[in-house]
Amino acid sequence: MSHDSADDRDDDPMRVRYEELAELAGSLAHEIKNPLSVIHMNIELLSEDLSEIDSPIIRRCVDRIDMVRSQCERMEALLKDFLSYTRLSDIDLLPGSLNEQMEMVLRAYEAQASADDIDIEKYLDPDLPAILLHSDSLQAALMNLVKNALEAMEPGGQFWARTYSSPTAVKLDLIDTGRGVDDNTVLHMFEPFYSTKDGGSGLGLPTARKIIEAHGGRISVQSEVNRGTKFTLEFPMPKRIG
Repeated sequence: MSHDSADDRDDDPMRVRYEELAELAGSLAHEIKNPLSVIHMNIELLSEDLSEIDSPIIRRCVDRIDMVRSQCERMEALLKDFLSYTRLSDIDLLPGSLNEQMEMVLRAYEAQASADDIDIEKYLDPDLPAILLHSDSLQAALMNLVKNALEAMEPGGQFWARTYSSPTAVKLDLIDTGRGVDDNTVLHMFEPFYSTKDGGSGLGLPTARKIIEAHGGRISVQSEVNRGTKFTLEFPMPKRIG
């Protein structure tokens, strides 16, 4: 069986075209971001000026300004997510502990889970092998997954984080007792801009997948409506670290 060389892949016109489009899209997002920030700032200033005047007409104006402000904030959040998605490329991986990454993420959400009456259980293998990781990006992916899980659950829900290993991989299961999703959503949930949440950018899960894949790993999901969801992350077992 023949294999394409790295040079062949670099010369692939479809790949080159995709990279050009991705770069163009990122540049366009930057160009939109700057004037949008100016619009948002001036809307805030206009709102402050009008707040000093009390009349029915001004109150209607303020309501419309509030609507414009909310749409600016939504667009800014969308651009932020989009730029995070397009910027992710090659990252420098260093030896690290998946358990420690998970611990830091769960600590960040302890207060929210407690306020929402959600129980978090950890089953982190103390003998888990180290993996090659990029701490900031991996935490961003894990935080997105944990945040989605907590938001999918009602008070009294349960969330489990479990790490374990096989001869070829280091694995992490994230399991919640939330509302779950149907098979069609599972098929599309990693596609950019696909979202079932009001106001969602649809880039959180695609970005998380890109981050996991940049680590040489993969992510899979199982879900059942009204029963919950399970994400499994698999990272390659390094041949030697240290």
